[in-house]
Amino acid sequence: MIIKKKILILAGGVSKERLISLETGKQVANELKKNKYKVLMCEPDNTLLQKIKLFNPNIIFNALHGQFGEDGYIQAILEAQKIPYTHSGVIASSIAMDKVISKKIFIKNNILTPKYIKFNNNKKRINVIKSIEKKLNFPVVIKPVNEGSSVHVYICNKKNIIKKLNQLSFYDEILIEEFIPGREIQVAIMGNKNLGVIELKPKRKFYDYEAKYNINAKTEHIIPVNLDKKDLKKITDITSKAHRVIGCRGITRSDFKFYKGKFFLLEINTQPGMTKLSLVPEIASYAGISFIKLIEWILKDASINR
Repeated sequence: MIIKKKILILAGGVSKERLISLETGKQVANELKKNKYKVLMCEPDNTLLQKIKLFNPNIIFNALHGQFGEDGYIQAILEAQKIPYTHSGVIASSIAMDKVISKKIFIKNNILTPKYIKFNNNKKRINVIKSIEKKLNFPVVIKPVNEGSSVHVYICNKKNIIKKLNQLSFYDEILIEEFIPGREIQVAIMGNKNLGVIELKPKRKFYDYEAKYNINAKTEHIIPVNLDKKDLKKITDITSKAHRVIGCRGITRSDFKFYKGKFFLLEINTQPGMTKLSLVPEIASYAGISFIKLIEWILKDASINR
């Protein structure tokens, strides 16, 4: 067990998930302080390298979410500092954050994922309906190629697709994928083993940003998940495979839809949240792993070159 080491926590940032990142950082910092660690929480701004040098941490806990935090950028900066940092490295983070590239890798490795098209948001909107009708079917899900936490994710029909795309005009590229109904199931990986499975029953249309982080959304969390042994093995095997082929390390969480006996992998998250409503701590708790033990495992797993 790591005792009284100096931990620098990176939280905040400039992404749409800034507030969630700050909450993750705060939860981790409070838990470490209670357990006698020396902790400094800071933003990834232009003073970061100076703060790292002055604080001289043993490990950097990367609590950033979204762009510039879990897409390989900050990981490249941290590797240059020769200080161990948590979660996946530059390449795996970059791949997992790009929903198109990760889907291509899933497909190449025979991992079922919803059919999709990539839409350049600078093109004429009228062509997108023709493309959807040719390659997919309505309804569809639209989302930015490189955001997390279901930020700006919408279920669209033929009537509102143009309106919703206009609302995302500040993104260059949009992922449009077939809408898969069914059960929302998520699986956590801890190193080389499956940590556990959880099912979500949101009161909203799907498990979107509000359902994830608004306590009033009242999303139902179900553990253990009602799956037979064969299906449980199938989804955990798929999760382990996705974790491996993307090149992830440490903790990841994979999001699935279960429909007509098939598991559709939506995406893999290389830096799952650690807030009071986050799923990985809940899954870990059910597996008998306390929050501090989970954090300490993540710290122990940290590496200079990931």
